[in-house]
Amino acid sequence: MSDLLQVILLGLIEGITEFLPISSTGHLLIAEHLGLGARSDVFNVVIQAGAILAVMLIYRARLWELTRGFHKPENRDYSLKLIAAFLITSVFGFLLVSKLHFKLPEELGPVAWALIIGGVWMLVAEWLAAKKADSARITWTVAIAVGLAQVVAGMFPGTSRSGATIFIAMLLGTSNRAAATEFAFLVGIPTMFAASGYELLKALKHGGAGGENWADLGIAFVVSTITAFVAVKWLLGYIRSHRFTAFAIYRIVVGVALLVYMARVPSAI
Repeated sequence: MSDLLQVILLGLIEGITEFLPISSTGHLLIAEHLGLGARSDVFNVVIQAGAILAVMLIYRARLWELTRGFHKPENRDYSLKLIAAFLITSVFGFLLVSKLHFKLPEELGPVAWALIIGGVWMLVAEWLAAKKADSARITWTVAIAVGLAQVVAGMFPGTSRSGATIFIAMLLGTSNRAAATEFAFLVGIPTMFAASGYELLKALKHGGAGGENWADLGIAFVVSTITAFVAVKWLLGYIRSHRFTAFAIYRIVVGVALLVYMARVPSAI
């Protein structure tokens, strides 16, 4: 497989999986183990930035409304909850990385189990949320829980940041899928920018960008941006009339397939 094709495929994988509740980190690790090759931290940051840009474009009107109308009580309340969730993630994430020296596992085993457990979690959460009255309200409990859920998702590849945050919001009272998804995606913008910026600065500090192929980075960025834009627009339309059940089943099937693969190819573990 040519390097250019690998770059395009990785951009597609990132764009499709970053905001769908199926885990971009998990899928990129799977792609790496299946032959697409490991990429640098700078490369991963760049393709993630493309996905973030796509979501900012989709939510540009909402972001502008919150910024311009911050003086309005409802916008100020919503914005402060977004900020609180982001700060909780930032503080705990910083402690994990800089103080406890946490490092993401790179084996397929944890990814497989996280996909399966996350899929079951999604099915249970959907079932429980369906029993609640429809509510689009974001409470402070939801905001705090979303911040903590982002930390947990960041520790276990295969969990899915969007999945963890959407379903914790739905379980804790924001039973409306669209409202829970919007809050999860909006809080993901500063969270992912901060994480990407941190990784990029760390890589640059250690000379990690010196050998980068900037043409490949540019192609991957564009592919990730376009793909994420299409994927998120589709998802926002899909959840208006559908549950997340299909994503949960997909996760479980892929997780089980990985376990079978590892059993047959022990070196993959």
